[in-house]
Amino acid sequence: MSSTTWTERVRARIEHTVPPGEALPDHQPAYVSSWIYVFGVLTLAAFVVIVVTGCVLSLGGVDWRHTSTTGHFVNSLHLWSVELFFFFFFMVIHLWGKFWMAAWRGGRALTWVTGVVAFLASIATAFTGYLIQTNFDSQWISTQAKDGLNSVGIGAYFNVLNTAQMVLFHVVLLPIAVGLIAVVHVILVRRKGVVPPIDAQEPVA
Repeated sequence: MSSTTWTERVRARIEHTVPPGEALPDHQPAYVSSWIYVFGVLTLAAFVVIVVTGCVLSLGGVDWRHTSTTGHFVNSLHLWSVELFFFFFFMVIHLWGKFWMAAWRGGRALTWVTGVVAFLASIATAFTGYLIQTNFDSQWISTQAKDGLNSVGIGAYFNVLNTAQMVLFHVVLLPIAVGLIAVVHVILVRRKGVVPPIDAQEPVA
């Protein structure tokens, strides 16, 4: 009896995780052409740029982004991709758009929950990013934040005055957490399908 190949095992795992044809679909319901459905993909695209530019900044070292023209440029790309991802447009509009569409309908509660958790993890990631800028802003933010964190009892575990600890959180732990949650979120979207508008019917599988 022939043994199962690794390609068969991978295919079986994908088909077990998401329905056949839904991992990389080539068609979607008509209502997906609405602009409100674009912001989820834009959020993922901005996240990819954040990760790539963050890796380049890490390879350059702590001073490179302050002393090199190229470092300034990469740092600006990182900053503005974060602004687009989180503060200005993509993730916030995606979150509010799905809230007003009641995106937890049709057994999608876990999809909604993972999106909210990703949003909260992104707040922590952005916060630690401010703390490791090694400039006056980061000093002011960290000293203002430490009393609040100490007052709720987590200052001993999340020390905002410890730059090395904040670098670890910002560069490794929190991006991995956001990335894993985003993967789970996308898998759930592919399993259940994108949520239809409130006045539209669920597509028939």
